[in-house]
Amino acid sequence: MGEWTTARVEDQLESAAEVFRTLPGVMPKGFFNAWPEYFHSFADKVGQEPQMRRPRPGPRQITEAEEALLWLRWLERDDARIVWLRAERTPWKPICWQMGISRATANRRWQYGIAVIVWRLNGRQAPRNRSRDFVIGKAR
Repeated sequence: MGEWTTARVEDQLESAAEVFRTLPGVMPKGFFNAWPEYFHSFADKVGQEPQMRRPRPGPRQITEAEEALLWLRWLERDDARIVWLRAERTPWKPICWQMGISRATANRRWQYGIAVIVWRLNGRQAPRNRSRDFVIGKAR
């Protein structure tokens, strides 16, 4: 399928987050609704705007999303959390508050996490005895 790039990995992770967002929620076992289904009559619908819904993701999209989620196991726990929060399009400020780090540090760790995923998908190993700054090209 070709070489993996950072943009391609980011797109795949974002689409995985979108797939998981559109799936129905998990209900506890034995959950049911005792209320009867309400059927809208024609008079109820007159003058209302139609509500368009996106179709639910298909089996192929769910499988691809699960595979993309497995990529996060190659990262350290905190780095994987940052990468997944960015895939869900969480702004940087809440990420920094949750992780207790600065925005520059969060951005570096996110870039490093994406780089590690790209390396692993392309069949290479991430360097073990280098700092994150050196690996992403910001060596001082």
